[in-house]
Amino acid sequence: MEIPQLGEANMDESQDFTASLTDSKASYVLSNVAEVVERILTFVPTKSLLHIASVCRLWRNCARRVLRTQQQPTWVSASGSSNGGVHVLCSALSEEVEKVFLLPKTVLAMVDYDTFTGQSSCYRQSKAKRSRYSSDMVEELNLLFPKGCDIMGITTPGIVLTPTGSCCSPPREYQEGEAGFAVMFPNIEGVHIRPFHFCKKSISPAALKEAGLVDNPELRVVLMFVYEAFKSGGARFLNQILEPLAKSKALVAGGLVESVFSPTRHCCSQGAYGVVGLALSGPKVQGASVLLDQDISNPKAAEATIRRLKAAKIPERNTLGFMFACVGRGHNYYNNQTNVEADAFHKVFPNTPLFGLFGNGEIGCDRIVKDDYTLCDTDTDGLQHEYTTVMTLVHLG
Repeated sequence: MEIPQLGEANMDESQDFTASLTDSKASYVLSNVAEVVERILTFVPTKSLLHIASVCRLWRNCARRVLRTQQQPTWVSASGSSNGGVHVLCSALSEEVEKVFLLPKTVLAMVDYDTFTGQSSCYRQSKAKRSRYSSDMVEELNLLFPKGCDIMGITTPGIVLTPTGSCCSPPREYQEGEAGFAVMFPNIEGVHIRPFHFCKKSISPAALKEAGLVDNPELRVVLMFVYEAFKSGGARFLNQILEPLAKSKALVAGGLVESVFSPTRHCCSQGAYGVVGLALSGPKVQGASVLLDQDISNPKAAEATIRRLKAAKIPERNTLGFMFACVGRGHNYYNNQTNVEADAFHKVFPNTPLFGLFGNGEIGCDRIVKDDYTLCDTDTDGLQHEYTTVMTLVHLG
């Protein structure tokens, strides 16, 4: 056996002692110094954070404080061909939701109608299989998000999205092809987001009040999406909702969409008309919108109209842009120039992500909602449009 020299033995013992001491100090800090633990946990995605919270009481308390500070919405978006028989948005969400730094409380998801229902050429299949595809997506979304999270899923002829990652990324208009996005809202102090879903059997003055759409002095913004609106009785149904909102101080914006796949309907039969939406209340909510009417038909005019949103002086932080455009606009409206309105928005608001749809009708008007309300005079008819785009800013404190 080779006997080590005395100096070598002392060096090995010294290194072992130093490593042991270092581990001991690290363990002490991570077990006792809340400020250090909390700082470290700010770099941990929420799903991992929830697992970490079960380690000990200190880590649980630190994780809770970190979650309370995560008050900015985030999003996942996707486009292109999907694999495995699910929509490309679901494929993206299954990967990206692991990396988000918030606990989703409300999710607004939109996907293109053709792919979702199997109408595009690469998804030709039987009606039975198409219906399974739709239910599979609902189940997939429910599994991806926490229990108790309100998920609103909408299909529409076209999608407007900002790529996943950076709010500075240029938004894109998709009037054809597979695309979708999911905007995730956490609990935000001073902001109350209440989803609603009405059909002809469930709408009533009491239901509107319960949803916070009437007799709610803190209501600031209503995003609403109407499906099957051209069915008999659909116009009268829409007026029941818009009439009280037109007289309120709230900003109203949205559009007529193809269908809603989440939440599932319980009272009306398949094919009946209805409306879903989000009522945003609270002192920290601000909103502004402008209407790009039929006379706006070139990039310069589009940019000039969108620039009027600057008058609202809405902060960039915690602000989302929404674009609700007619299917008749887009590249067809701008002499085959693509992405005109999304590019104009990005030029005016380069640090604000933009999301939205191309639909069968638009809801909204020129309106600014701040502490000192500046409103346009409008009625129910003044909120409904064709061949227009409603460009909206929503600030969440």
